[in-house]
Amino acid sequence: MAPSLLRPASPLAPAPSVAGSGRSRGTVSIGDSRARGVALRVGGSGRSDFSCTTKASTDHSGLTRQLLDFQHDTVDETDGGYDPFNQLKERFTDFKQRNYVENFTNYKKLAEQQTPEFMVVACADSRVCPTSILGLQPGDAFTVRNVANLVPPYEHGASETTAALEFAVNTLQVPNVLVVGHSRCGGIQALMSMKSKKDDRSSRTFIRDWVSLGKSARLSTEAAAGNLSFESQCRHCEKESINSSLLNLLTYPWIEERVKEGNLNLHGGYYNFIDCTFEKWTLVYRPGLEGGSKYAIKNRSTWA
Repeated sequence: MAPSLLRPASPLAPAPSVAGSGRSRGTVSIGDSRARGVALRVGGSGRSDFSCTTKASTDHSGLTRQLLDFQHDTVDETDGGYDPFNQLKERFTDFKQRNYVENFTNYKKLAEQQTPEFMVVACADSRVCPTSILGLQPGDAFTVRNVANLVPPYEHGASETTAALEFAVNTLQVPNVLVVGHSRCGGIQALMSMKSKKDDRSSRTFIRDWVSLGKSARLSTEAAAGNLSFESQCRHCEKESINSSLLNLLTYPWIEERVKEGNLNLHGGYYNFIDCTFEKWTLVYRPGLEGGSKYAIKNRSTWA
């Protein structure tokens, strides 16, 4: 099914957390405004305990200073239970030995600056990792992931996606933006399940509010594939929403300007993890075209 082009359409709340130094972390529980003693168990060959008192507030600088100032050489393992970080630790040490050390010169350059070839907008789905799928290496792509890989229109205002786009295009001056969709996307299924305004109001959630940005893709899908099964409609909308996001990119003045100048290219990608194929296409924008469509698709190919 060839992706069609649309006219531009006119977050999940993070759980509270306390960050450590970026090396090892101790976990604390912050409750109400009453002062509470918190013991952080940190140790190496000998076990060292210390306590601090904290309050739930917007200022955690005192706790952060203690975590930064403390020497985190090792952290006690969990008491005989399953630790999900054990495997991550093994993978990290393997990465350091086999990748970082062997490519130290490249990583040293990356520590000074980044010049990525791509800005990638991908889905937060755990099955869709653009780094693994496309073999991206550190420094190759400035990436943001969100539910259903949506790009809001310019008038939507600030979001983590728009902030990432602004930095990638204006500061890093990436030459390519790639929006990657995928099969069996839960965000698209949520979008296609939205049937009426009344239904939308009675069952509002962060997810539904976010995916509603793709409403034009849903309406176009219903018009083109409304007689098909729900699964087929979702598959159609997964591609339709990618093109909707590509056109939304052109609502950003600084993106449109760079595209018109030929300094930025906009691409769509669709990863089907059922049969492991990847479709790729490029958006053509012809702003001065009289009559006909200003948009077209070129360089479409399927990698199998």
